[in-house]
Amino acid sequence: MYWNQEIETMPRESIVNLQGERLAACIRRVYDNVKPYREKMIAAGVTPEDIKTVEDLRKLPFTYKQDLRDNYPFGLFATPLDDVVRIHASSGTTGKQTVVGYTQNDLNIWDELMARTLTAAGGSRKSVIHVAYGYGLFTGGLGAHGGAQRIGAATVPVSVGNTKRQIQIMLDFGSSLLCCTPSYALHLAEAIEEAGIDKSALKLKSGCFGAEPWTGEMRSEIEARLNIKAFDIYGLSEVMGPGVSFECSAQSGLHISEDHFIAEIINPDTGEPLPYGESGELVFTCITKEALPLIRYRTRDVSSLIATPCACGRTHVRMTKPAGRTDDMLIIRGVNVFPSQIESVLLNFGDVAPHYIIIVDRVDNLDTLEVQVEMSPAFFSDEVRKIEELESNIRREIESVLGLAARIRLVEPKSIERSEGKAKRVIDKRKLI
Repeated sequence: MYWNQEIETMPRESIVNLQGERLAACIRRVYDNVKPYREKMIAAGVTPEDIKTVEDLRKLPFTYKQDLRDNYPFGLFATPLDDVVRIHASSGTTGKQTVVGYTQNDLNIWDELMARTLTAAGGSRKSVIHVAYGYGLFTGGLGAHGGAQRIGAATVPVSVGNTKRQIQIMLDFGSSLLCCTPSYALHLAEAIEEAGIDKSALKLKSGCFGAEPWTGEMRSEIEARLNIKAFDIYGLSEVMGPGVSFECSAQSGLHISEDHFIAEIINPDTGEPLPYGESGELVFTCITKEALPLIRYRTRDVSSLIATPCACGRTHVRMTKPAGRTDDMLIIRGVNVFPSQIESVLLNFGDVAPHYIIIVDRVDNLDTLEVQVEMSPAFFSDEVRKIEELESNIRREIESVLGLAARIRLVEPKSIERSEGKAKRVIDKRKLI
């Protein structure tokens, strides 16, 4: 089932030709209307006339998150503020917040992209879509909301928090598709179990989860505990918001909406483009956005692109689930470590819960790695021997995967703070020294 079959199953040659036409038009518009981009292109010796096909993309300079901060708030907008009908912004936790603007046409496209996303996850006008992403400056809630309304579904704008009320609404309203972060989905599952509610009383069939890294093991946990099929979605507020790419029923990568974005994989150190199948940093170029058309935006997400045909029939290139980020990757004693690697290990142990904290420190000039993970309520015990045995088993498995020794601390159920938004998984104390 397709939301837009003509576009989503377009022949590859037609997709590439369409991208080339839209890219050329976008670069001309950006050059004429965005001074920082024009200055970058002049410095690189590139003119709009040099950009005719997708192959010409590599001639253009990259855009970084810092460029948005340096031109805060509206310096990279390609349209007058009079034409901007909505503004979103990042939290600004790592620096000056990044501001994103949308024209009405941008919002129409965003609704279309999220409609594709929700339809691929089984959504339809018969669905009751429970949106538990945050509303406000964060793009998650309103992004999912627009797509749900576009397909004609009954849309429940619950936002985050008040978990007991969320569960009651799901029961009373017959919510069939859940949209939230994967960590909050697990939090909901935990609360449902504690309340003694039989999950068969829920009408949930599927869920669209994103906004934070999660693993295949966490997917299995969510599916088992909520009795649903869990779909991965991907997006960045700077590029559009949720719906830049999404999983289909085949779940063999996330389809990128190539009629609106051109994706590249580059070597993060050299900036050189890499071929299909090779892992590197994911880069996006927006070719239809009016208010904020980012060019070769470096996402810092580590992924690869899949060009082989998908079993679902969609022809748009897929991206693999990001394995981490080049800028939140931990380097511990010279070893590159992604939190998702540790999560995969933990979730293979049935006696621990999917709630953990990774603590990195430096003692006597040597990096240390500690992983705190909750015991499952069924395993929780005062028997020291059992706890030490499980800690030892997890430690051996993590060392096997990472090639690093780690201290494992099993902690009581519910002792690690829950998150209703993006889960905080890492505490790097080395940055405080």
